[in-house]
Amino acid sequence: MNIAAFIARRIAFNQQKSFSRFVIRLSIGATVISVTVMILTLTFASGFQKTISQKVFSFWGHIRIQSYYSARVAIAEETPIQRSDSVTDLKKLYPAIKTVQAFATKNAILKTAETIEGVLFKGVEKDYDFGNLEKFKVKGRWLNFTDSGYSNEIMLSAYTANLLKLDTNDQVLIYFIQPGAPPRPRKLTVAGIFKTGIEEYDKLIAIGDLKLIQRLNDWHADLIGGYEIFLHDYNRMDEVSDAIVPDIPVGLQSNTIKYIYPSIFDWLALQNKTILIVLAIMIGIALLNLITCLLILVLERTRMIGLLKALGARNHTVRSVFLYHGAIITFFGLLLGNICGLFIAWLQQKTGFIKLPEDAYYISEAAVDIVWWQIAAVNTGTFIVCFLVLLIPTIIIKRVQPIKAIQFR
Repeated sequence: MNIAAFIARRIAFNQQKSFSRFVIRLSIGATVISVTVMILTLTFASGFQKTISQKVFSFWGHIRIQSYYSARVAIAEETPIQRSDSVTDLKKLYPAIKTVQAFATKNAILKTAETIEGVLFKGVEKDYDFGNLEKFKVKGRWLNFTDSGYSNEIMLSAYTANLLKLDTNDQVLIYFIQPGAPPRPRKLTVAGIFKTGIEEYDKLIAIGDLKLIQRLNDWHADLIGGYEIFLHDYNRMDEVSDAIVPDIPVGLQSNTIKYIYPSIFDWLALQNKTILIVLAIMIGIALLNLITCLLILVLERTRMIGLLKALGARNHTVRSVFLYHGAIITFFGLLLGNICGLFIAWLQQKTGFIKLPEDAYYISEAAVDIVWWQIAAVNTGTFIVCFLVLLIPTIIIKRVQPIKAIQFR
């Protein structure tokens, strides 16, 4: 029989009312709160970063191939490039690539009888995968493309549609800005309305037919603004972007969207620092509570320590009693903390009861992404750190003398 573990269980599950029992419950409660907060911090931060990143990727892909002259410009008209089979064939060479799609953009002004609004008209082709944007569509349908000529339809953001008081199937006059020439007007029909929640997109982007941009810019059919590459796993952006460089034509550059939109991703990266600060604070709270709890238990059980030593127990055995006791407190704190944290995260996934101001955070409710290795790391790390720190209060045990301890009141 493990004497130290047996005595620790008797102390931990003692049903008699005492101050130490209250302290143990208080320590378990503090550990539960700390673990719950750590789990929620990780799940909410991961969900936030993933959701915002996916919104950016859905509009512009994971990698963009353009001319050197326009490769680092986030939202602007591109220098035209020639269509290239070597680019479209990248999907065959690299299994990580999901789709390769051509696009081009052009500055324009939307005009109604009451107001005008500037937009960046993004042109896409009939094989464009609108599935990436499906979750953003709030009304109507996607564009209908024609085999001959260009589509006379346009997709507007909810912000632009509300500002211009437009709805689906309404017609809008659009003036395309021509360098060194008067704007060229076109009348387009609103096919659908989208909303991303990212102000930079919703206030500026409109979607239409790439052939219309080619017509307005006097480009032949083989000229486009660039290519968007979507990957199966966005975590491989940097790897794939570097790998495809030898396989794209001279004069073109491959950049990840993180490179083109550094402000958004730098902002998201700051969340990692916040996570570390919160985790450090919560672990610190849990440690302080455990140390305080054990100090009180050691002092309260001084007579028991003296009696055990008088009966021949070594310092190691007596110290093990309190280490087992601390491990029990930590275990129940972790268990209940995981249950509470994961339940709240699951509840948020199902109901979305935690709301956020969309204009500030780009999302209307807190997003949740449960990454199980992170949860395991929190539990393992917390338990190990707590167990090591629990050695501090047990130093007192070495100084306890049996004769004085038994007389202790």
